[in-house]
Amino acid sequence: MKIYVYPTDRDWFEYLSRRPNTDEVNFWRPGGVQPFRQLQTGELLLFRLKGRINKIAGGGVFLRFSLQSITAAWSAFGDKNGLPDYETFRATLAKHKEDDPSRSIGCVVLLDPVFFPSEAWIAPPSDLGLNNPQGMAFDASAGSGRRLFDWARESLFGSGRRVAAEAPDASHYAERPGAVWSEPVLAKRRLGQGGFRVVVEEIYQRRCAISGERTVPVLEAAHIMPVSRGGQHVLNNGLLLRVDIHTLFDAGLIGVTPDYRVRVSPQLRKKWSNGKIYYSHDGQDLRMPSIAAARPSQQFLEWHSDTVFKP
Repeated sequence: MKIYVYPTDRDWFEYLSRRPNTDEVNFWRPGGVQPFRQLQTGELLLFRLKGRINKIAGGGVFLRFSLQSITAAWSAFGDKNGLPDYETFRATLAKHKEDDPSRSIGCVVLLDPVFFPSEAWIAPPSDLGLNNPQGMAFDASAGSGRRLFDWARESLFGSGRRVAAEAPDASHYAERPGAVWSEPVLAKRRLGQGGFRVVVEEIYQRRCAISGERTVPVLEAAHIMPVSRGGQHVLNNGLLLRVDIHTLFDAGLIGVTPDYRVRVSPQLRKKWSNGKIYYSHDGQDLRMPSIAAARPSQQFLEWHSDTVFKP
């Protein structure tokens, strides 16, 4: 396991430290062109406050890196981007590059972030240069990395937070099957709404699971069993759907059988004498993620068929 110590903006840190019970954050990068490959899902990113402070002040569990438009990043994470509203978010990003809400930024999605008060901050390892703009990775099994991991285990994830030598759960994270993880490893953690949206979008390769639509601004991560009905932000409870199909799915006018075939309700024709573009999908196979653990749960699909779908 690796730990990555990353330079962190003080204003971003301070805003989120005042936000109670934050389950996830977007540690965004304004450039947005270079992938973040320094960590794998379930490893730790620690916040080193920039400039003269030069202290490690908290951290979170890395979920995934994703390129998102400014608009999409705000839609997914809201003020978990570390700013109070969309206009401030957009204006802050415009200081780095042109003001274009459609341009991509890098989203480093972190789960279970922790923000310590100043008296709990610690000095970074001596081998981490003060002016290193990209941060530095440490092996958590030895030397400075081991000391950081022990501190994180006790401080960030102690006091009732789960830490164990086990691999992240692929049904939550959709990592490649059969991945080998070295000890120490943090225990599996659940996705938040923003992480759910980002990962569902990626595992469906940014295509609607029913229509095949590729226009990202009209695609949404849908819950098969809504959170309001007891569903969770887990990948096998998700589908990537075009906005209109998502609306009809939630209304029970489109469904998916437990054997992954699309159903279109006859109520659509009876009530509105229309729906030709939707009936063309009736009986077709659902477009499936390549990762087996991320495929829609047959149990959730059966629940939707029995409880929501209108035959």
